[in-house]
Amino acid sequence: MKRYNITVNGKTYDVAVEEAGNDSSVSTSAPVQTAPSASAPTAPVANGTKVSAPMPGTILDIKVSVGDTVTEGAPLFVLEAMKMENDVNAPCSGKVASINTTKGSTVETGTVLAVIQG
Repeated sequence: MKRYNITVNGKTYDVAVEEAGNDSSVSTSAPVQTAPSASAPTAPVANGTKVSAPMPGTILDIKVSVGDTVTEGAPLFVLEAMKMENDVNAPCSGKVASINTTKGSTVETGTVLAVIQG
């Protein structure tokens, strides 16, 4: 039996998979942890902090440019999801190192939208 952690819509599940001939048996447990939905997922990287889309949607507006200095909580993007406009805010203060999307683009959860160097 092999165990995996699988994340679906921000919830992590512990999954055990047992291979039995041509059939596979799958069992799951309760969610291990849930990601906060109030802010965009971020990950520190060697060249800054990645700002990722918190949910799938369409980029309606980009409020910053490469080289701009932003403060934590400042709006960076407007993301339309389920006919609602959501601000994607800066998770930290710093300088916008890159913008990896364009106005009108459709993005998926976790798509890196920008990188901020602190």
